[in-house]
Amino acid sequence: MTTVEDFHAHHDDWPWNPPRPGRATFHYLILVTEGVLRHDVDHVTRTVAPGQWLWVRAGHVQCWHDPSTARGPFVLFEPEVLRPDTAHLLTPLTSHDAPAVLTPHPDDAPWLEQTAFQLLDEHRALGRRPLAAHHALRCSLLETLLLRLAHSPGLSDPPANAGTGASAGSPRSASAGGTAGRRHIYERFLDALELHFRELHRVDDYAQMLGCSVRTLSRAARTATGKGAREIIDERRLLEARRLLDHAGWSAREVAAHLGFTDAANFGRFFRHHTGLNPAAYRARQAVPDS
Repeated sequence: MTTVEDFHAHHDDWPWNPPRPGRATFHYLILVTEGVLRHDVDHVTRTVAPGQWLWVRAGHVQCWHDPSTARGPFVLFEPEVLRPDTAHLLTPLTSHDAPAVLTPHPDDAPWLEQTAFQLLDEHRALGRRPLAAHHALRCSLLETLLLRLAHSPGLSDPPANAGTGASAGSPRSASAGGTAGRRHIYERFLDALELHFRELHRVDDYAQMLGCSVRTLSRAARTATGKGAREIIDERRLLEARRLLDHAGWSAREVAAHLGFTDAANFGRFFRHHTGLNPAAYRARQAVPDS
């Protein structure tokens, strides 16, 4: 736990001069209280204004711009710090495709800022109380902060069966009618996709896993996003390929094997179809800093 201004002061020009992309293994969460913060998340530059939050989730490729004009609390935490029941409630907020920039509901904004600064105070107060109580209080404040942030506009509601006796795979939850039922199927599809996108690539694979028809799954995906299930699968594989080529420096052959392509040539055709570049040209372009 720190602040953007302290982070900038302690790190001089690292890691923004020159820009150094990195893949986060933990969550970066920043509230901007003054100035403007620019930050790249998965190769897209985000602009964060006062009152907004930036969330770089574990697994995202991120790159700093000079943050010298921005101020505000800066929280870093590992996914494992959240209790399982809280992590379940926060699924819409922690999923890899959740918005990187969040604008809280006006009623929650002042309380979120207050909680963030309480967390900062507790972090800096090591020794004020017994270590176990200090750690428990930090975790409690973090969960309070995240649960409030989870109600920001633009985020999905928690799964429809959260807190009920119906299990995620039960016929009652899977057969719910209308938009709510399709939304539930889509959320289960995203969970399955995040676990299996490396080895399962057909819509039929996921439909069988979820116990529904391909048509039902495709309708659920299109209702939620306007995209077909196949497009969502391809987008997730492409995102991982870009992350590995750019930050990890893997070869096309290594990425192809990791993502379940039959060979590097097949992966190259897939990548070129979606980006207009072959993997080598993409990596070379990413290595050239912006002027």
